[in-house]
Amino acid sequence: MQLMKSFREYVEKLEACGEIVPVTKEVDWNLEMSAITRHAYDLPSAAPLFKNIKDCTPGFEVLGAPVGLSPDKEHPFKRVALSLGLPIDTSAPGIVKAWSELADVTPIPPREVETGACKENKLFGKDVDLTKLPVPLIHYGDGGRYINTYGIFIARTPDGSWVNWAISRAMLDGPQTIAGVVIPTQDFGKIYAEWKKIGKEMPFALCLGVDPAIAMIAGYPLPSRISEGEVIGGWYGEPVDVVKCETNDLLVPASSEIVIEGFASLDHMVPEGPMGEYGGYVWSGKNKPVPCFDVTAMTYRDNPIMPLCVAGVPTEENHTNWGISIAASIQNVLDKKGFPIKECFIPMESAAHWFVVSVDRSRENEDDEELALEIGKAVFASKGGSYIPKVIVVDDDIDPSNINQVVWALATRHHPDRRVAIPDQYIFPLVAYLSAEEKSEAVSTRVIYNCLTPFHKWPKERQPVEPSFRGYPKELQEQVLKNWEEYGFKKD
Repeated sequence: MQLMKSFREYVEKLEACGEIVPVTKEVDWNLEMSAITRHAYDLPSAAPLFKNIKDCTPGFEVLGAPVGLSPDKEHPFKRVALSLGLPIDTSAPGIVKAWSELADVTPIPPREVETGACKENKLFGKDVDLTKLPVPLIHYGDGGRYINTYGIFIARTPDGSWVNWAISRAMLDGPQTIAGVVIPTQDFGKIYAEWKKIGKEMPFALCLGVDPAIAMIAGYPLPSRISEGEVIGGWYGEPVDVVKCETNDLLVPASSEIVIEGFASLDHMVPEGPMGEYGGYVWSGKNKPVPCFDVTAMTYRDNPIMPLCVAGVPTEENHTNWGISIAASIQNVLDKKGFPIKECFIPMESAAHWFVVSVDRSRENEDDEELALEIGKAVFASKGGSYIPKVIVVDDDIDPSNINQVVWALATRHHPDRRVAIPDQYIFPLVAYLSAEEKSEAVSTRVIYNCLTPFHKWPKERQPVEPSFRGYPKELQEQVLKNWEEYGFKKD
C-alpha cells in the first residue's frame, strides 16, 4: 500500500494525477463555491481547489469534492483508492473487499508527539472568528453555513476508555460557536450522553483536513467502543501521530490542516438545519435544537486547506466514502458467516439506500428463497446494515457496481411474490422516504429483493444464453476489441 499521512500530501498527489483544477478567480462562499463543486461532481471533473474566496481570511483554501468520482472513466473510484493506499486501478467491488478487511487488523494505538504541523498558528478565545473562514452556504434552503462537511469530530468518554473519530455535519452559529449535530443512536451521541450523565460539558475537537484514510475510517461503522485511531494504525501498520489540544486533553492527528477545539454545552441549545442530505433533498424550513459547541481555540497549518463535501444527489462523499465503508463493513460480516457471496456494493446512484450482494452461481443444494432471506437478515442485523433499508441479492454474473446490470437483474429476475418485507425494524432516520413519524421513531419496514435465478440448476441445454457482448465467445470478444479502431471506430 502507498498510504498518504496528511491531507496536504493527498492534495499534492491529486494534483500530480491531474485530479485537481486550481481556481484562482475569486469565488463567493455564498452558494457559488458549492455550485461549482456540485457541477464538478455531476460531470464528473477534477476537484476544484479554491484559492481566492471572497471576504475570507487570505491564505485559506478549500478543496471541493475531495473524494468525488474521477473523470478517468477507466478508474472512476481513483480518489477512493488513493485515500486507502490501494492501486488506482482497483475495481469498485475490489475496494470494498480490501476495505472489508479493516475490521480484522490488529489495532495500534496512536503515538503522542510534542507538536505537529497543525500547531503552526494558534488563536484563542475572542481572537477566533470562524465567520472569517471560507465556510460555505451550500444549498438554497440550508439553514446556515456548514463548517464541517468532511472533517472529523473527536470525542472521548469521561473515563478515557473510548475515543471516537467521526464525520458529523456542523453548522456555523457565530464567531466562536458551532451548532453540533448529536444523534443519540450514533457513537458520538453515546459519548455525549456519558458526559451529560455526570453533568460535565463534553470536550470536542473538529479536525478539518485529515489524512485521507482517517476521513475514510471516520465513515466506517466500526462496533461501538472501538477507537478509530487505533484501528487506522492497524491499517497503516504503524501508529498515527497525534498531538494534544491547547484547551482540553483530547489528542488530534498532528498533520491536520485546521483544529477547532472547545466544549459541547449540556443545556445551551441552538437551531441547526436544514441541510441538503445524502438522499438528495433539502427539507426546507425545518430546523431542530442541538447542543451549542463553544470554541476555545483554533490551531492551523500555514495556508490551510479545508475539505468541502456538497451533500445531495449522488455522487458525492456520502456515497463514495460512507457508502463504500458501509458495504465493506457488511461484507466482513457476511464473509464471517460463511455465506457463498462473491461481491458487495452500494450503487452510487441509490444514495446509500440499496445494498447489492452477488452470490456464487455454483452453489449446490441451496434453497434460494431461504438463502436470500438469511443474507438480508444478516445485513439488517449488522451495524453497517442499520443504515440500509433495501437489500438486493443477485447471481454472480451481475456486477453489483454496474447499475445497468443491477437494474436489469431487478427488472427481469425478481418476482414480486419473492419480495420479503420485514416490518418494525430500526432504520436510520435520514432515509429519504420516511414519514415524519418514522423519522422520529427510527422504525420502519425494510425489504429484501431476491433476484437469484434457478438457471444454475437447469440442464445445460435449457440454460439461457445472455444476448449481449459478453455472451459471445471470449476469443471473439477479444478479436473485436483488438480490431475496434480498424473497423473505423474511435478508441473507447
